[in-house]
Amino acid sequence: MSLTIHIYYTGTNGSARKFAEEMISSGLAEQVRAEEGCQRYEYFFPLDDPETVMLYDRWISQQALDAHHKSPLMPQIAALRSKYHLRMKTEKFADWEDQ
Repeated sequence: MSLTIHIYYTGTNGSARKFAEEMISSGLAEQVRAEEGCQRYEYFFPLDDPETVMLYDRWISQQALDAHHKSPLMPQIAALRSKYHLRMKTEKFADWEDQ
């Protein structure tokens, strides 16, 4: 079972885009991508909402996602989110494969 999470970060005055840019330029996004079980970690910008960025986050299992949430990267990500005063909305999808 894989998990896909969409996280929508919304701010003002371009802060969501600045957050995503700093996640990439600081190397934090690449560090998350290198974590065991991470299958995809990418940012997208909705055409109809310039104040929101969507993170497409995909993990091989709930255990891998839980390990990510306990990693030393999470406080850094939370601090960056706080720096840009972002609100979050999360959607989670589980992909079940026939065995």
